[in-house]
Amino acid sequence: MRSVRIVLGASTAAAAVALAVAGSAVAVAVSSGDVTGQKYSDAQGVLSGAGMKPVVESTVGDQKAWPDCIVTHAQKRTVQPPENSSGSATNEMLVSLNCEAPLASATSPGNSAASPEGRAAAAAAASNTSSGG
Repeated sequence: MRSVRIVLGASTAAAAVALAVAGSAVAVAVSSGDVTGQKYSDAQGVLSGAGMKPVVESTVGDQKAWPDCIVTHAQKRTVQPPENSSGSATNEMLVSLNCEAPLASATSPGNSAASPEGRAAAAAAASNTSSGG
């Protein structure tokens, strides 16, 4: 019985280590601002889940509503409480948003068809058209 407990204890410890590593990987990703490329609505959920307050620092374009904009930059900031208060520091993530249309047209601004983003948007649009979607 003793060896069973040791094996069980070792596997439990390994599982705990795996969970700790996975949890710290998420924390490192969020703390390093790794929400770039995500829709702002998705980034808000990730940041809030990590105990951070998302704050829009800047936007480019006005073709989309903020939840649909793409996060292009993120930077962590810690806001200290006012002096002589019993408040605690607030962890914020400053984000920059791209709210342009995925692809520019003759009548609306957006990504150039020559840019990597524009090429990807044009390919996605062509794929949706050819598949009937």
